[in-house]
Amino acid sequence: SLINSVCHTCFKRQEKLHRCGQCKFAHYCDRTCQKDAWLNHKNECSAIKRYAKVPNENIRLAARIMWRVEREGTGLTEGCLVSVDDLQNHVEHFGEEEQKALRVDVNTFLEYWPPQNQQFSTQYISHIFGVINCNGFTLSDQRGLQAVGVGVFPNLGLVNHDCWPNCTVIFNNGNTLLLNALSRIADCQRYTVDHYYFKSLCELISKGLIEWSRFDCNNEALPEGLKDDLFLGVKDDPKPSQEVVKEMIQLSKDTLEKIDKARSEGLYHEVVKLCRECLQKQEPVFADTNLYTLRMLSIVSEVLSYLQAFEEAADYAKRMVDGYMKLYHHNNAQLGMAVMRAGLTNWHAGNIEVGHGMICKAYAILLVTHGPSHPITKDLEAMRVQTEMELRMFRQNEFMYYKMREAALSNQPMQVMAEPSREPAPALFHKKQ
Repeated sequence: SLINSVCHTCFKRQEKLHRCGQCKFAHYCDRTCQKDAWLNHKNECSAIKRYAKVPNENIRLAARIMWRVEREGTGLTEGCLVSVDDLQNHVEHFGEEEQKALRVDVNTFLEYWPPQNQQFSTQYISHIFGVINCNGFTLSDQRGLQAVGVGVFPNLGLVNHDCWPNCTVIFNNGNTLLLNALSRIADCQRYTVDHYYFKSLCELISKGLIEWSRFDCNNEALPEGLKDDLFLGVKDDPKPSQEVVKEMIQLSKDTLEKIDKARSEGLYHEVVKLCRECLQKQEPVFADTNLYTLRMLSIVSEVLSYLQAFEEAADYAKRMVDGYMKLYHHNNAQLGMAVMRAGLTNWHAGNIEVGHGMICKAYAILLVTHGPSHPITKDLEAMRVQTEMELRMFRQNEFMYYKMREAALSNQPMQVMAEPSREPAPALFHKKQ
């Protein structure tokens, strides 16, 4: 779990972290990070200790929000344009399954919430969970590579959704955000972001994309429902029946559960087997932009890379990128991250030309979305320079490039045959004297 390898204040990943001595849950880089987190962790620390276990991230986030309400009230705080109370919760639109999950969360929260703290009504608690469900955003580690939690940023709730947005939101250290423009914005234009991007793919799949969407797309250039059709796309020729599609969706969900179990147990070859089988069954039913297919491609390429089967992983990564290219704005951060992963996989597979091209493309995207000072952009710049040098060497002498690559991968000194001598070969036969 990333809980134990990410600082709970700055979201930096590292092997050796200091653990909170009381709750045994929170981890920090050093005393500075622990001190900075104490205002928000103080109540959580005693609550976890009393509850004797760690609740899920939504429960913990709801509790943190209410401790802040208890401490500062429900009014606007410095820098906030809207309060949590004013955000939409859409609880009235929840389906039967969502209502059931909400009741479970509320009951768990009441068990977790300390009795000595201010008591809130069940209706208000349900409102907070509704706000998290509709306005929660996936938080990543400091480099932006791995999802580590969920957060609510009230000001971001004021930014409209657009499938072809003019802005992107980048989280800095998990607790602040930047709204970066993707293109020039006119004075009369509203800021828009693609809210789909900030929901993790797993959550979109588990809840169903259409059920989760509580907002309207403002982009008049896109035909109504086009983005949803792409996300849940099926083959056109021949088009499968609704019953077949429904069965395939259920099969994909069941397979994802098996994959999660296998990954948690470290059975990575089993994960690859499950992904291959599911992708083979999805092939005649789902389009290449379908979320379930993209999820499978993402998992299998990641696990194959971990198993160092880079050539096969590169093929799956390319299919994943092709799907993302049809779904997202050309300067979308999700697309940039997918292209970066595919570029790295091809680089490790020895496809230096393809790898360098993808890394350059990812760098160009993330330079716009994340800016030049973000850690992931700096990493990509270093990769771009390195692959450019290797590509130049590859074009000058392909044989020597692969020899050097092979030696580097095996951590052995490079061995090549000696250069042919220019001196004439000695005579092998001699005339009889």
